[in-house]
Amino acid sequence: MKQIEVSIMGQSYLLGCPEGGEERLKEAVHQVDREMCAIRDSGKLKARERIAVLAALNLAYMLTERPAEAAKAPSAKQAQAANDDPALPTAEYIDKLISRLDQALDSDGHLI
Repeated sequence: MKQIEVSIMGQSYLLGCPEGGEERLKEAVHQVDREMCAIRDSGKLKARERIAVLAALNLAYMLTERPAEAAKAPSAKQAQAANDDPALPTAEYIDKLISRLDQALDSDGHLI
C-alpha cells in the first residue's frame, strides 16, 4: 500500500492509499478540507474534532442526496466488483473509524 502526505485544515497527514487510488484519495481530501475550512471560517466552532464530525456528517448527507440512478440496486456482478475494490472502505474499517470518533467525542459527548 502506498502512502501519501496530504493537508487538511493546515495539518499534515500521512495516509495509506491502494495502488491506483491516489486521485480518488486526493479528491476526497480536497472535499474534506473544503468542508472543514468552511465550517471553521463560519466562526461557530473552533475545536478540530467537532469541525471534523460536522464535516463528516455534511458529506455523508450529501452522499444520500445522490441522483436516483446512483441509488439503483447494482447487478450481482457490479456488487461483487465493488466488494473486491481495494479502494472502498471495508465494514471493519468503518466500524474502527466510528469507534475513533466516539473516543474523540467521549470527553463531553456533545457535537456542538
